[in-house]
Amino acid sequence: MVKFYRAMKLLKLVAICFLFNFSLNAQNNAPSKPKLVVGIVVDQMRYDYLKRFDNKFGNQGFKKLLNEGYALNNTHFNYIPTYTAVGHTSIYTGTTPFYHGVISNDWYDKYLKKSIYCVDDERYETVGALQGGKKSPFRMLTTTVTDQLHLAQNRHGKTIGISIKDRSAILPVGHTANAAYWFEGKEYGYFITSTFYMKALPKWVNDFNQSGVAKKYLETPWETKYPINTYTESIADDNIFEGMFKGETSPTFPHNIPKLQETNGGYDILKATPQGNALVEDFAEVAILSENLGKSNDTDFLALSFSSTDYIGHQYGVDSKEVEDTYIRLDADIADLLMFLDKHVGKGNYTVFLTADHAAVQVPAYLSSLKIPAGYLNPKLLESRINEITKAYFNATDLFENVSNYQIFLNYQKIKDLGLNIINVENVLADELITYDGVYKTITAHTLQTTSFNGGVMQLLQNGYNQKFSGDVLLIPFPLTIAYSLTGSTHGSGYNDDTHVPLIFYGAGIKKGVSNAYYPITAIAPTISTLLGIEFPSASFGIVIDEVLKK
Repeated sequence: MVKFYRAMKLLKLVAICFLFNFSLNAQNNAPSKPKLVVGIVVDQMRYDYLKRFDNKFGNQGFKKLLNEGYALNNTHFNYIPTYTAVGHTSIYTGTTPFYHGVISNDWYDKYLKKSIYCVDDERYETVGALQGGKKSPFRMLTTTVTDQLHLAQNRHGKTIGISIKDRSAILPVGHTANAAYWFEGKEYGYFITSTFYMKALPKWVNDFNQSGVAKKYLETPWETKYPINTYTESIADDNIFEGMFKGETSPTFPHNIPKLQETNGGYDILKATPQGNALVEDFAEVAILSENLGKSNDTDFLALSFSSTDYIGHQYGVDSKEVEDTYIRLDADIADLLMFLDKHVGKGNYTVFLTADHAAVQVPAYLSSLKIPAGYLNPKLLESRINEITKAYFNATDLFENVSNYQIFLNYQKIKDLGLNIINVENVLADELITYDGVYKTITAHTLQTTSFNGGVMQLLQNGYNQKFSGDVLLIPFPLTIAYSLTGSTHGSGYNDDTHVPLIFYGAGIKKGVSNAYYPITAIAPTISTLLGIEFPSASFGIVIDEVLKK
């Protein structure tokens, strides 16, 4: 019996030692939280650019992310409209306009009776220039993953947003950010901010603004990085489907930026060149060093948005040599950033995700020339048609206050004064406008409020509809149909051209791999939240891309 008890005690001791060593090894092998998260949003980047320009990319930029990270090939925006402000907000909140309230870049405020801009806020002042900084994220009604990180760490750690565009710097870093910086062009050429964040720019920002970096780019002509005859992935340089800078006689390389800047807004011209992306990358490196990002015991977050890709896409279109050259140069900027992070934050100490805020449709005029059904919708003629309908049915031509973003905002007071039924007015407009050239589907607000759509474009429209802020009759154009000029292109629809974007996770806590499974863009925030071990944003759908995370 004594031998039995001795044997049991020995077995227990062995078991305890085994469990202790197992636990210790598990802790040593478990992925630790990154010191820094870098969220990269490339404005207007289509998924197919990764494949289309693959042979022009180096090995240290996009290819490094793809080869050493986890690529999601079937990521889509799950709402309409696919615009910049909505995209950045949805990525970082993990939800759609139905909840977060940012329904466009600009929209008609039916309470203020005027059009508003997503981040304008007269309660604050510009910091760093004389204009351009009266901004805040107050119209975003939910928290972001960056807010939740700050809350989880009791406001320790730093969160900073950087972009050419104000909305792309402000919305990703939420309501609790330490800073958001954006580029004010014109005669300034400065990165600025708002008193929402601070009373004065840090010394390092002033030093950067005075360093002459922006001026150097302004004095540099835009020439192709490689011989233009090797740009076989894009159409002829001189074509009728592209826009031009003011002062140019053809949309062709080289673009004489030093000469053109005077008639194109001074430093604003940089926004529509690859130099704008390079400027953001330069500023980001200085921010990392100056703010000691990734150096504390807490996790910092840097939200970067490369916006010049959007300006260039709008001006020249998806198939232009300008777009091809821009992504070749952006690949080099991404490579520089990754090498900088390796050196100054350390390999294994940071996590990156890269995606886009929306994609873009090819120029409809170009598609039409190839006999592909595509076209244009004229907003002014649409308004005239609405007036014709209300005149015919209700003997009134002022029953709407605004038509924008493919939404009709009705004049409630006028409808009430005439003794009309609001639902009847909505239904008449929806029924009649379905015959309008370019309009594919129509639906009323009351239908969206009382019907649940479980798939297709109507579900995307419903996800983007906000009962408090959206219009009363909503329209969906035909595929490949836009309200835009005949040159260049745009976005905003729920079709694949605008919804299909790249998504790559890379770095600390991320596995290597690739997946063709469908994921909505709203899965990014809860996935990063899970990686960091923090609560999801307040209205997040909670879809985690579990396959990308190390266990």
